[in-house]
Amino acid sequence: MVGGPRINVKYGRKDSLDSDMNRVEGKLARPNMTMDHIISIFGSAGLTVQEMVALVGSHTIGFSHCKEFASRIFNSNAEHSADFCPEGMNSKYAAELRKLCSNYTKDAEMSAFNDVFTPGKFDNMYYKNLQHGYGLLESDQAIAFDNRTRPFVDLYAANETAFFDAFAKAMEKFSEQRVKTELNGDVRRRCDQYNDYWG
Repeated sequence: MVGGPRINVKYGRKDSLDSDMNRVEGKLARPNMTMDHIISIFGSAGLTVQEMVALVGSHTIGFSHCKEFASRIFNSNAEHSADFCPEGMNSKYAAELRKLCSNYTKDAEMSAFNDVFTPGKFDNMYYKNLQHGYGLLESDQAIAFDNRTRPFVDLYAANETAFFDAFAKAMEKFSEQRVKTELNGDVRRRCDQYNDYWG
């Protein structure tokens, strides 16, 4: 629907019978984590560094709330300094983000597109953005500089087909992890609700 690759997901995967956000903490990468920590999280899920970089390319669509990156764009010593620019970030981009997010503490819904140039299209622009300092999240920008991840950023920025192929394979691999079977899961009638949901 948004121009990305076709992903062959196997049928019949069951959904969890419960949902607890406390079980998720520590299993998802956060914007302010070190690259070592992020690589460790993906590694514990059986994913390689290359697969991690491909999956993070999903940030080519969607948005992030300002609170997720505010500490990056606002200097704690000079909260709204017009000339402050985080390391690796394009200075004009940083200034525009500060304008956009100036009231983020009063409006929790304030957000910015992860990919400022083609936010509604699944493409390799995300990686090109990183090469030019347009990484919204600190963790995104970090993959453009880390020696373990940069070669894949450069590859996917130069070759959209390579990105699409790697993304599809990594998604397929990830979708086959911790599959629920028999009574451990349920096939939901609506994917956003438990079958016994009463509203």
